[in-house]
Formats: sequence, structure tokens, C-alpha cells
Amino acid sequence: MTNLDMLLVRGPPNGNLEDGMNDLRYTILTQGVPANRDGMSDIRMYIWLILLNAPPLRTDIYLDLVRQGASPAYDKIQNDTFRTFQGNPQFRQRVTQNSITRVLNAIAWRLNDAHEARVNGWQSPPTLSEFGGSPNTSILSRGSFTAGARTDISSATDAEQIGYVQGMNVLAGPFLYVSKTEAEAFTAFEKLITTECPGYVRGSMEGVHRGLSLVDKVLNVVDARLYAHLMNHNMEAKIYGFASVLTLCACTPPLPEVLQLWDFLFAYGPHLNIICIVAQLLLIRDQLLESQSPNSILRSLPNLNASRIVQITMSLTAKIPDDMYEEIINHAK
Repeated sequence: MTNLDMLLVRGPPNGNLEDGMNDLRYTILTQGVPANRDGMSDIRMYIWLILLNAPPLRTDIYLDLVRQGASPAYDKIQNDTFRTFQGNPQFRQRVTQNSITRVLNAIAWRLNDAHEARVNGWQSPPTLSEFGGSPNTSILSRGSFTAGARTDISSATDAEQIGYVQGMNVLAGPFLYVSKTEAEAFTAFEKLITTECPGYVRGSMEGVHRGLSLVDKVLNVVDARLYAHLMNHNMEAKIYGFASVLTLCACTPPLPEVLQLWDFLFAYGPHLNIICIVAQLLLIRDQLLESQSPNSILRSLPNLNASRIVQITMSLTAKIPDDMYEEIINHAK
């Protein structure tokens, strides 16, 4: 039995939740989540649910949303679904297009119902987190390391509302891949977009644009030469990094590496994805500096290497000014 198995089975040592969460995070950081070559793990989904502070959902709540039929965003969902990890045969074998459509449509209804309740002055439907659960511990301070489209909801006029956006299918995909049920995937996915990164799926996706600006700022701090080279070629992060910010790097293969990177992001905070994107640039630094056409290199980032990205990300955090790090923590809220 691994340390992670023991933590899940026995719970936090001496019933101390904070110590237990710290142990869980540190074990993920140092040992990783045991999985096969395709990224499949018996415990990964449970770990994600714990880290996201997403308590169990009654299945009938999810089924009620599915039974509502086509949401106002249904056509856009249908256009996105077939593209989800299209080139990954393991994903296509495990996750059907119908499954992706149901989860995304249920999310769209969930967010639509909450928006309608706010607009009409009704009591807003509770978020899934209100059904119980442990304190939110998904974002740690930096010190812990030392130990383009609009949303789509009916009557979309409120810049503060959260809704379906193109690319949300890629964010949902990993949850469906690792979960045993659609309700599990729905629960974790809803928690992520409503608590951790609502700014990515709200209004004109201002959280994504803030994140892109921060990629440039962080790069300038940690590697001014590379930053200047990219700027000289008009390669701001908004040119190459939009999908990486929006999807927490899930747009870059291979999927097993995405899952490992998400283990780290959910343990220490999805906001660290901004620094992970910079880490990916540093991994190809020499190639970029030697190129007079870095845009051709950055049309698609190289395949993920989660362990190297995490290692570089951890080393970069100490170089970032406190005020900028605060911006990183809050950019997606």
C-alpha cells in the first residue's frame, strides 16, 4: 500500500485535517500519483476531489440536469465535443462523445439556472460545495514549496455571469478520463470552474487575458533576454498561450503528462499554471533564442514533460515579486 493509499484509507494523522492535507500535497509532489502508462489510476479522481474540496454529489442531482435536455449552449457544445482529445485513442476508447456532451450540457444548465436565479432575484441554486465538505485548501502560499470567445448562456448580457465557453470541453476531458462516473467528473469540473477559475468562463474571459499578461510579466522577470527576443518578434503570450491558460495546459499532449501536471496544480493551486507555461518556454529557451521565427516554434508547444515543468516552476516562484505573485493567485477569480 502506497503512502497515498494509506492517507486515503486512514484519513489525516490524529484527525488533523491541515496536517493531512499537507502530507497529501507533499506526497504528490515527491512521489506522484501511481498510475499506468496511460495515466489510469484507481485513486487519482478521489485525490482530485479532495484537493478541489468537492464533496460527493447525489447522482440524482446530476441526472436531473441531464433530463432537462438541450441547454442554450447545446449547439456550441456539439461543435466542440468531437474535437476533445481527438488524436488520443485511449481517451476515445474510455470517454464517449455522448458522455462529454451530457457533462457539458449539465454544466451549462447548472450555470444557466444559477444566473437566471440571480437575475430574477430568486435564491441562487446552491453550488455543489454547499452539500458539505472540508475547508478549501486547494491554494497554498508560495512558502509551502519550501516544506477570444464570450460565455454562452441564454440572455448573455451580464459581464459577471459564468457560462459555457469554447474550449471548456478540453477542461472537462481529463475529469471524464480519470473518473468512474459522469457524476464524479461533473462534480470536480463544476468545482474547478466556479471556485478556482471562474474568470476563465465569465464575460469576455477576462481571467484568461489577465493570465496571458502575467505569462509575459513572469517571463520578463525570470528571463529578460528570452522575453525581449519574443517581444522583438511580436510574440506576446496572447499569440501562443491562450489555450494553455484556458485549459490548464490540457491542450498539449500527451494526456498522461497532463494528468500528472494537474496532480501538482490541484495540490498547490491551479494559478501556478501561469508559471508552468513559462517553464515550458524555458525548456526550449535555446531553440527560441536561436530562431528568427519563434512563432513557427510556438505554433504548438512541445509535448509536456510534467516532472521537468514542475521542477522549473518550483524554482521560479522564489524569483517572482510578492505583488506579482498575488496577481497570479487571484487572476482567475
